[in-house]
Amino acid sequence: MSQHYYISPRFIDKLAVHITKNFLEIPHVRVPLILGIHGRKGEGKSFQCELVFERMGIEAVNMSSGELESPDAGDPARLIRLRYRETAEMIRVKGKMCVLMINDLDAGAGRFDERTQYTVNTQLVHGTLMNIADNPTNVQLPGSYDSQPIHRVPIIVTGNDFSTLYAPLTRDGRMTKFYWQPNREDRIGIVSGIFHGDGLSSGEIEQLIDTFDNQAIDFFSALRSRIYDEQIRKFIYDIGIDRVSSRVVNSKQGPPKFETPNFSISRLIEFGELIKAEQQRLELSGLAREYNQVPSLTSQASNTNTNTNSNYTIPTPDQPQANHKAPVSNPVISESTSPKVTNGLYQSQTGQHNGSKMPLDLGLDLETQDQIGELLAQGYRLTIEYGNERRVKNNAWKSGNPLPENNVSEAIAALTERLAEHKGQYVRLIGIDTKAKRRVLEKIIQRP
Repeated sequence: MSQHYYISPRFIDKLAVHITKNFLEIPHVRVPLILGIHGRKGEGKSFQCELVFERMGIEAVNMSSGELESPDAGDPARLIRLRYRETAEMIRVKGKMCVLMINDLDAGAGRFDERTQYTVNTQLVHGTLMNIADNPTNVQLPGSYDSQPIHRVPIIVTGNDFSTLYAPLTRDGRMTKFYWQPNREDRIGIVSGIFHGDGLSSGEIEQLIDTFDNQAIDFFSALRSRIYDEQIRKFIYDIGIDRVSSRVVNSKQGPPKFETPNFSISRLIEFGELIKAEQQRLELSGLAREYNQVPSLTSQASNTNTNTNSNYTIPTPDQPQANHKAPVSNPVISESTSPKVTNGLYQSQTGQHNGSKMPLDLGLDLETQDQIGELLAQGYRLTIEYGNERRVKNNAWKSGNPLPENNVSEAIAALTERLAEHKGQYVRLIGIDTKAKRRVLEKIIQRP
């Protein structure tokens, strides 16, 4: 691997200390076996690990999230044990540091919402990793037992959101956590390595980073690759569409060669804007919502038994509040992409309206008000998170104060005040199951 690639000092320090500590015998010190590296997608967690392994002369045995599920119950857990024992044997035979690395652990073993299937294999993967972390020198394969202790093997796992994992696995005694978010110095170093030899000055590298400051590291790798598209396109049409395969694969002429393209800063920014526009089209298209519509919380409520025990009532325009019982449904995580500002909570009125329900305009759509009532009726806590566009893109929301829990009208009124306080910012409503310590609702209710 090229020596021109940049390794973050923070990254190599964390890995070097964790790996080395696991190969030492320190009296009366219990060392966590697992190092969990988590952070935003595309920031080069796995690649930085590879660079550190190469620098330290460490051999890694790799597993991916796709190997953590199988049609046969128990296979992924057995595979983890097998790979762990193979790595321990490599340490014994080769006499060098080796590690077991599992990429994107949360993608294969995490539970993101109530619609994510939690299988027997998912449970066994968590249980196996916990067992190995507790007994790193006594890891057995199913159906056999070896009384001879094996070598301790450090485990490195990467992922985006480890809060989706089983909490006992991530406790401090088993897993050391390292949140990887490259700072400006890291970004400059990494991007300089990507464009090494392409003639960009340090000032142009900084200009490129500042122009696309919200983009992850892999954006710049994709940008460099995109610059070659014109040469490859010309090569395809010069050869002929029907002859490309025979020219590229097993050709006697050898692989085609391409000249170094024009890596001027203006050209890079031009192509970068094209990639950025494609990202935005993907985010805004929302075809999954159109093709795979999931029943909303309100629609689920209307289909459940209306005799469900609840102290909260959701009135309708044609039905008096006293005679209407609101069904309580299981909450689901949902996000409103374009909340409509409509009239809000129906309240009893006197005088000329003869007790009919008139809407109180609180700037919240009826669905959101219904969800607030249902979640409070089920004992969930409500709060908000807010942030500007940059924070939202980086998933770095700020936390607000909880809403009142005893009265629906007070909760809605308080929420309306919060929306006014954070005018011009994104605001999302959060529902929390305090007993299970998990979120049951994430819904954007205000946009700039």
